[in-house]
Amino acid sequence: MSTGKKFTMDEVKANYHKKSLWVVINKSVYDLTKFQNEHPGGEDILRDMAGKDASEEFEDIGHSSTARNQMTKYKIGELA
Repeated sequence: MSTGKKFTMDEVKANYHKKSLWVVINKSVYDLTKFQNEHPGGEDILRDMAGKDASEEFEDIGHSSTARNQMTKYKIGELA
């Protein structure tokens, strides 16, 4: 759930590892640390995108509306 907080890309880039995994998707910042082991596509794909803007990759996969709805609980803010 969003806190209304704004993050810089540098802040996102600092969270690029297994213990703190953030990604940007369509200008929203998500903390996927707790989700990485549950990701249907495997945790490696999330780790590859950690600390980056994963918008294009996310859209290319064609995630379902269920997946998009599930994302909301991991949203921590917006890209500044």
